[in-house]
Amino acid sequence: MPRPPSDLEPFDLGFDAADEFTSAGSDPWSASPKAFAAGDRDDPFAEFPPARPRDERPAAAPDPFEAPAAARQAQAQAAAPLPQAQLQVPRRRAADMAPPPMPEPSDPLPQDSLGGNDAALGEVAVPRITIHAFCVRPETSALIEQAAADRRMSRASTIVRVGGLDAAVDLYQNQSTPSLVMVESHDGAQRLLHLLDALAQVCDPGTKVVVIGQTNDIALYRELMRRGVSEYLTQPLGPLQIIRAVSGLYADPSAPFVGRQVSFVGAKGGVGASTLAHNFAWSMADRMQTATVLVDLDLPFGTAGLDFNQDPLQGVIDALSQPDRLDPVLMDRMMVRCGDRLSLFAAPATLDQDYEISAEAYEEVTQKIRGAAPFVVLDLPHSWASWTRKVLIGSDDLVVVATPDLASLRNAKNIVDMVRQARPNDAPPRLVLNQVGVPGRPEIPVKDFGEALGLTPSLVLPFDPKSFGQAANNGQMVGEVAPKSKAAEGIDHLAQLISRREPPQVQKTSMLSGLFRKK
Repeated sequence: MPRPPSDLEPFDLGFDAADEFTSAGSDPWSASPKAFAAGDRDDPFAEFPPARPRDERPAAAPDPFEAPAAARQAQAQAAAPLPQAQLQVPRRRAADMAPPPMPEPSDPLPQDSLGGNDAALGEVAVPRITIHAFCVRPETSALIEQAAADRRMSRASTIVRVGGLDAAVDLYQNQSTPSLVMVESHDGAQRLLHLLDALAQVCDPGTKVVVIGQTNDIALYRELMRRGVSEYLTQPLGPLQIIRAVSGLYADPSAPFVGRQVSFVGAKGGVGASTLAHNFAWSMADRMQTATVLVDLDLPFGTAGLDFNQDPLQGVIDALSQPDRLDPVLMDRMMVRCGDRLSLFAAPATLDQDYEISAEAYEEVTQKIRGAAPFVVLDLPHSWASWTRKVLIGSDDLVVVATPDLASLRNAKNIVDMVRQARPNDAPPRLVLNQVGVPGRPEIPVKDFGEALGLTPSLVLPFDPKSFGQAANNGQMVGEVAPKSKAAEGIDHLAQLISRREPPQVQKTSMLSGLFRKK
C-alpha cells in the first residue's frame, strides 16, 4: 500500500501511548508518518518485501463476483474515486469501536436498535452497493449472512467467501474490487499489515475495507487507520454491529435527518387502532412537545380528518398519485396543521375511485415524509397487501392493537410471527390491549394473551366508551376532553416509551404570586 502523504497525521483518538492497551513506550506505531518519512523511526514491518505494483498485475479474467452493469454504475455513484490507489479513511472516534448495547424489551426507555442515543432519528438503510466478505471462521460467515438479510441492508448485494485476507489478495490480483471488502484475519500484526499492503495494491480507487480481527489493541487500530483501513472490528460481534459499521461508512453528513416511523395496525377491525394512532400522535406533539406528522393510509375509510375536525382539500392520495414530484414545498402544501407541532396527511375517505397504488409508491412517499419531522405516525388499515407488509417491516416502531378475544389473538400472533421472522435483529412489536373489561363479555386474561404471543403488553386500556365517544363526537382527543382519565394517561405513557424521552417539566406558579407582583 502506498504510504499516505507526509503531511497526513494519524487520527487523534483520544488515547495516550501508555493506555490500557499497551505499555508506555512499547507502541511501535506511536510515531507520526512524518517521523517514518524522515527516517527517525524504523518501520517494524520493513523486512517484508513490497507488494507487487498495480501495473504488474496479470490480465483480467472473468469475475465470479461481477455485478450487473446497473449495479456497478450504482457502486460508482455511491463511492467517489480517490486521487490515489488508497483506501478511504472515515473520521471515527475510538469510542465508536465499542459494540452497541442491545435493547432489552423490559427496559422502560430502551435504546434504538442500532445503539444510538438519539431516538428522534430513524435508521438509514445501506445504499445499493456490492459487498464481498472473506471469512476465516464459519461463525463469522453466518454472522455476516445474518446481517445481510436484515431489512437495513436489503438494497446491498452481499457475497460471503471463505479464505480470509489471503483469499481476498489472491482473488483481486485478476479481478476488480467492489464498493466494500470485508476481510477476517487471525494473523499477527506483522503479517496482517503486510497482507493489507498487498490488498491495497490491487484495490480499485474508492474501495472501502473493513477488517475483522481478534486483537483489541489501540496501537494496531491506529496503524490500520493510518494505512487507510475504513474500520476495524473485533470479536465478539453481533449482526447489528456489522450493520452499524457498514451504514456508518456510507452515511451522508449533508443529508437531512430521517424521522422515526411508528406504525399502528389493528389485529382485526374495530379494535381502535386508528383512534389510538391519532391520540398517540397528538400526545407526541402536545405532551412530548416534538414535531410529529400523522399519515392516514386508510384511503377509503380513514377517520383522521374527522377526529381532528379537519376537511383538507389535499392529502395523502395526492402524494401517492405523484410520488416523484413530492418535495418539501409540495409536502407542506398537502399537509394540514393541527397545532403548533402536529401535521396531518388526511385520507380522502371517499369511494369515488379504486385506490390501485403500487407498493413502490407507498414506500417512496413514506420515506420522503420521514424527512418532514422527527416522528411520523402511520395509521394502517386492517387489510393485507404487499405495501402493508413493506411498511410494517420498514418501520422503526410497530404497535399492534388488539382486544382480548380469540380472533384478535390469532391475528395478532400471525402479525407478530411475520414481523419477528422478517426483522430478527429488531426489538419485537409493542402490544396494546384495548377495550379491556367490557361488561358481560367473556375475555381472554391479559396474562394469557401476552404469553400466547411471547410479549408483555406495553399498554392495557380499560373499556371507556364515554371518554372516547365524547372526544370523537367533538373532533378532539381524549387528552383534551378527559386529561385525567386512565386512557389519556396510558396513551401518554406509550408516547414516552416510544419517544424514549421524558415529557418536558411544566413550571408551576403559585396562585398568590400575582398578588405580590410589582406593578
